[in-house]
Formats: sequence, structure tokens, C-alpha cells
Amino acid sequence: MASKAFSKLNALTSTLGKAAGKPIRIGVMGSGNWGTAIAKICGENAREHPEIFDTQVHMWMYEETVPYQGEQRKLTEIFNSTHENVKYLRGVRCPSNVYANPDVRDVSSRSDILVWVVPHQFVERICHQINGSVKSGSVAISCIKGVSVQEESVSLFSDVIQKHTGMYCGVLSGANIANEVAREKFCETTIGYDPDDTVNPRFTPEVISALFYRPYFRVQMVKDVAGVALGGALKNIVAVGAGIVDGLGLGDNTKSAVMRIGLMEMQNFGHVFFNCDRLTMVEQSCGVADLITSCLGGRNHHCAVAFVQTRKPMHVLEKELLNGQKLQGAATAKEVHAFLRHHNRVHEFPLFTAIYRIVYEGMPPEDLINVI
Repeated sequence: MASKAFSKLNALTSTLGKAAGKPIRIGVMGSGNWGTAIAKICGENAREHPEIFDTQVHMWMYEETVPYQGEQRKLTEIFNSTHENVKYLRGVRCPSNVYANPDVRDVSSRSDILVWVVPHQFVERICHQINGSVKSGSVAISCIKGVSVQEESVSLFSDVIQKHTGMYCGVLSGANIANEVAREKFCETTIGYDPDDTVNPRFTPEVISALFYRPYFRVQMVKDVAGVALGGALKNIVAVGAGIVDGLGLGDNTKSAVMRIGLMEMQNFGHVFFNCDRLTMVEQSCGVADLITSCLGGRNHHCAVAFVQTRKPMHVLEKELLNGQKLQGAATAKEVHAFLRHHNRVHEFPLFTAIYRIVYEGMPPEDLINVI
């Protein structure tokens, strides 16, 4: 099945290449473990399809000094000499055509397709940093799993990026644990992409698929951009709930019940506030598959288990356990709860509410099952 899909893609990219103009330049914003894994994929496809893409991929890497072979060195210098992100994705070699660039504005100004893979709390700040440097006519793909929430409104990060940069922005999300993807263990992903007529016609869904599709990274294109984005954001809340269950030792039956209720609340939230297609959550990798993966492991589940067992605050566990990465499930639960409270819809989402109360209001974790 995979070989047939890959052969079909090769035939498609050959056709695209004959119709293409100047090679499309790719930039990746972010260089954590997921950002580096995505840059690896983009680098492989840029090298494999030079008829479509410029072969060099620039990955914006926040400059920091790290210990390496007995001395302190800049992370970008280590990456560009070894092609390995020794801080966030140790042991994985990226293709040599991926270049770590510490200048965020330079990456923005040179890229026709800008792939965003940064912690969601930094999105608006980076948008302001690149103001005036975005390449005219460029598009973006957000791989960020979260939503931007104020009490009165909730926004997709693809919409935030589009609002502040002017780039049309699609969304990539799925059951994609970064370390496994980087080590080429087979998985699927979903890309929500539905540009209007104002977007450069070169950036077709087929081109976007060609940028990300690998034999080990199966891509499904859909038009439900909001559904793809919300699946990747809301499943993090449910993963905290699954971690609480595991931390209490309640067993797999209880965890599966939490996952079922969580999936239902994910569907309801998307339908009520974004008119999403309910099938996206149950048929695509960005929904049920990502939910299952996150509830079986991952940073949100891992920290929630530790939260129950140590009773330390989540922000403390984030610093102790995540090596500089950010915990998204707890923050999303807090933001979503504030939004639901503002709209007087808290009672419709009992699992989301219980997880918020356990993490932030001191509700005993043991009460989780009694209130959902």
C-alpha cells in the first residue's frame, strides 16, 4: 500500500515539476524535537524533488550555547557541522541540505512556504519579529498543537499566523510523536488545507503533500482546517486526564472511558464553536489516532502521571521533566475553561472542566470519575 502511494506521488511530482517555475523555497520556524523532525522531512523531499523545491531548507534555530565535547558551543554551529540537533533530537542525523539559521527574519524573507513548529505561546511574538520580512505571496503550514484563547474568543494558530503575517496558513497534525517520526517509524498525518483564489496557484494541495509525504510519513489532505487544528489542541487536555488515571492506577477500562468522553467533547467543541465536520475527529489521524497516541504516552500524559504521584504543580514538573520544552495540555485546559465559562457552556464539557479543576483549583485527582 505504501509503495503504491509513493509511486503515485512520484508520478504526480514529475508532472508538477514540468509545470513549475522557479523552485519553491522552504523555511521551517522552530527547531525543537518536532521542528527538527519536520525539517528532516522537508529536507528529504526538497532534495528528492528538485523540480519543485529549492534543495536547501532553512530551519530557524533559536541561538543558544550548549555543552558539546567538553566545551561550550553555539547550537547552530554544532548542527551545521554535524547535522544533528544535539539538544532536542540527539542521535538523529538530518540531511545535509537542512541549514540551521539563527536569523528569524532571514528565514522568513527567503521562504515561499514557511512551516511553523514553535511552542504556541511564542507565536505572536515571532509574528511581530518577522513583521515586514515575510516574502510576498508566500504561504504557511502550522504544525502547532494548540489554540489561542481569550475569555471571549478562541482562535486557531493558523488564523493567528495569517492575521499577523498575511500568509494563508494550513494545518498539519496527527499521531506524530517526534522521536518516532525522526527515526522513520511509520505513521500518518493530516493536513488541513483549503486556500481561496487569492493564494498563489502554484501552492496546490498536491505541492503541499509532496513537501511532507515520505514512505514512513503518510499524508492525508482534507479541507477541514479547523477540525485538524482543534484535534491537535484538544487531545492534549484529554491526555492529561489519561495521565491522571494512570497516576492513580485505575486501569485501562477507566482510561478508555476517559478517552471516549474526551473524544466526544472534542467533537462537540469543534462543532459548536467552529462548525467542524464531526467525522474529522473520528476518521483522521489528527483526531482519534492522535488522541490514542497522546493518552498512551507523550509529555502531557507523562507530566500528569507525575502530577498525581508527586503532587507537585504542573509548572514545576514542566521544568523538571521536559528539558526546556513546553507542556501544552494543562495550559490549553485553563484557556478553554475560561472561554467556556465566559460563554456559560462549562456544564457541557465535564471532562475538560474536571481536568482544569484538578490541575488549577486543587480538586482531588481521585474525584475525576465522579464528576464526568
